[in-house]
Amino acid sequence: MPTLPTLALFATATLALLLVPGPAVLYIVTRSVAQGRAAGLVSVLGVHTGSLVHIAAAAFGITALLAASATAFAVVKYLGAAYLLYLGVRKLVRRTEAEEAEVKVASPRRLFGEGFVVNVLNPKTAMFYLAFLPQFVDPARGPVAPQVLVLGAVWVALGMASDGTYALLASVLAGRLRSSARARRRLDKGSGVVYLGLGAVAALATEGAKRL
Repeated sequence: MPTLPTLALFATATLALLLVPGPAVLYIVTRSVAQGRAAGLVSVLGVHTGSLVHIAAAAFGITALLAASATAFAVVKYLGAAYLLYLGVRKLVRRTEAEEAEVKVASPRRLFGEGFVVNVLNPKTAMFYLAFLPQFVDPARGPVAPQVLVLGAVWVALGMASDGTYALLASVLAGRLRSSARARRRLDKGSGVVYLGLGAVAALATEGAKRL
């Protein structure tokens, strides 16, 4: 199981990421603005049910890698750090495009299903979990899969709290959020800085572990 310091560091890094909206949050905010608080909260539930699928896949995929080769596991950690750095650079240089597509009213069941599909079928989400979670896994502390599942549970709990807050705020500030190109550009810059920081920390931590 992860140590308490590791869990604390993971929770801090997770909050830093969750506070900067990604595609799932934009979907949740869009639904909250269009249909109100309840729609946003149902979307949150659907999105993070989808997160459970990615976390389970990451847990058993990482375990399989480690069983195959400790070197392969180390390579995944380095590639994960590089991917986080790539996401940071991409966020900083990307131009925000206006998204003015009409959002149709949907039933709670459809909202849940769309949120689930938005997350599960996003390959970037799967890549992110494979890049992020191994940075906090220590094979010396026992089986990898339980460690990843514990980290994933922390992610989902914090994610539901964070995204739920976005849903509530969006439903209250609906009018202001309908014109948000400038705000989204600022959020992209903020998320870019967060990703770059996490990538640098992950790369340095991996290098330090290699020397020990």
